Amino acid sequence: MKGIILAGGDGTRLQPLTFAASKQLAPVYDKPMIYYPLSVLMLAGIQDILVITRPTDLPVFRALLSDGRQLGLNIDYAAQDEPRGIADAFRVGADHIRGEQCALILGDNLFHGANLPTLLHHSVLKMSGCVLFGHEVADPQRFGVAEIDPRGRLVSIEEKPRRPRSNLAIPGMYFFDTHVSDITRDLTPSARGELEITDVLRAYLELGTAELVWLGRGVTWMDTGTHESLLEAGTFVRDVQHRQGIRLACIEEVAMHMGYIAPDDCYALGAEMGTSPYGQYVMERARFFSTGMPPTAFSDDL
Repeated sequence: MKGIILAGGDGTRLQPLTFAASKQLAPVYDKPMIYYPLSVLMLAGIQDILVITRPTDLPVFRALLSDGRQLGLNIDYAAQDEPRGIADAFRVGADHIRGEQCALILGDNLFHGANLPTLLHHSVLKMSGCVLFGHEVADPQRFGVAEIDPRGRLVSIEEKPRRPRSNLAIPGMYFFDTHVSDITRDLTPSARGELEITDVLRAYLELGTAELVWLGRGVTWMDTGTHESLLEAGTFVRDVQHRQGIRLACIEEVAMHMGYIAPDDCYALGAEMGTSPYGQYVMERARFFSTGMPPTAFSDDL
């Protein structure tokens, strides 16, 4: 399965922070925002990833992540010269997907939970069309909303409805089969000239191949696209890390945990960061792993 991180857009809700740089490069406590969606794809077993961003931000993302080889990944980049909707990622990334299954995640979404890796793997294995996720929220009118029947089956999808039929918001993470590029190619842009992800999901729903997976109370989801939500996410990450002694979305640790790189490689990546607390943590985890600490001793809460 291929992965796409959509890190484009102008980040107008975060201005003036985003005048000079992509919002996905903004810090969420101790690491760049993009580390969080990247770690989710890695935990799902995805190693071939395309980052889509603005042309002016391409050099910065390349400087941050390189080609991904240091993490056992293959990271490529593509430019989206102007925002044209979430589903435009499938057109920009058509050469990357090349008829394979694809996972799309928005670059400003944060997911966290002990059951998340298992849930992701099960969703990939049983996928036969598209998988979208549902998360209960207090203000569903701000999001795409999923309606389910008494048996828990998906029956409708609405985009920011005034009167939501449920409180199940659809987060910015989706899994698709090999037909997503063809479905996107036939879409009609909205009145704003954008390709809406809701239209892609509805197309799968009409085919009877759209499945909703409920994230449940054990998974936290945050959209970090506003000043308030960015601060809230940073506070959440700080509190979890301080209480549990782990670091969320530590991509070096995730790479080692998933077997993408060896403990020695992980240790070297930590050493490159000198005396920073983050670098020290990476080296410490690599030391534990190399001394025979079983993988099960590592939290799935990565």
